[in-house]
Amino acid sequence: MLNFFLAILVGLTGAIVFGLPILLICKKFHFSQTILHYVDKHMGKSGTPTMGGWIFITASIFSSLIFLRGDIVYSVLILLTMLGYGFLGFLDDFIKIKWHKNEGLKPYQKIIGQVGLSLIIAIFVYLNIGGNIDLFGLNINLGIFIIPFIVVFFVAVTNSVNLTDGLDGLASGVSLVYLLFFGAILALLGFGNYSIISFAMVGALLGFLLFNGFPAKIFMGDTGSLALGGLLASLCVFSGLELILPIIGIMFVLSAVSDILQVGYYKMTHKRIFKMAPLHHHFEQLGVHENRIVCSYMVVTLVCGVTALLGYLAIVGLI
Repeated sequence: MLNFFLAILVGLTGAIVFGLPILLICKKFHFSQTILHYVDKHMGKSGTPTMGGWIFITASIFSSLIFLRGDIVYSVLILLTMLGYGFLGFLDDFIKIKWHKNEGLKPYQKIIGQVGLSLIIAIFVYLNIGGNIDLFGLNINLGIFIIPFIVVFFVAVTNSVNLTDGLDGLASGVSLVYLLFFGAILALLGFGNYSIISFAMVGALLGFLLFNGFPAKIFMGDTGSLALGGLLASLCVFSGLELILPIIGIMFVLSAVSDILQVGYYKMTHKRIFKMAPLHHHFEQLGVHENRIVCSYMVVTLVCGVTALLGYLAIVGLI
């Protein structure tokens, strides 16, 4: 228990220590965000430094490596997966900055990168861990079909987190609350090292919010959102708890679903369901301040996290 708390503390301290020089470097080299013309409410944010994801990536890795114990092979693979997705996002951010536009990698290029990384993880998991997934004690064996399941899962999670990254502190705040409860569930089920990684990222995101909370001094960029998505997905996949993510991470799901519905409905009817997608932009267009939206998303995630945690506490007989 003490190590979990210390992992949060070191992650927080690391984010503050690494955050200042990373912010200065991004400002010095003009690694700044270009805002799309139709996001009118965000035009004042144009020029804000981006690639801030490196703050919590480095801080969480630093904290994790200090407190991981015993057999850490799978834990290191989880951290490497996060790094892999982070580098994919970095490439996307770099292209945006170089050509001064908000379109980096082509969608198909992103998908190829995401599928390629997830396929490597999926094959490794199938060969070394198996095809089991779990939900509140109900165990399902997918066998070899775990491979396409994991690939689809990674693509869905990484893009959902990426879509949620649209307001100051939104993706980082929701991920923080998600990992707090998911880390507790992992600890409860005996995945101690995975819990360390979760709590290290909780601390790192707490520190990052000092820079990313409204008004944001730096954005996480695709560097951060894809890294976060890769971390969330890999923690689920290596623990077999993929099905818990849509419950605690319901706001990630709503971000993706609202965007899919908007695009699909518009293509069929040339009309919109929402004023703007993903869902948080719809609320923003209705006049809700982004701080209220961020707090609401975090509260919903907290409620879902408490519900999931109580479910697992009941399963292990602690309530």
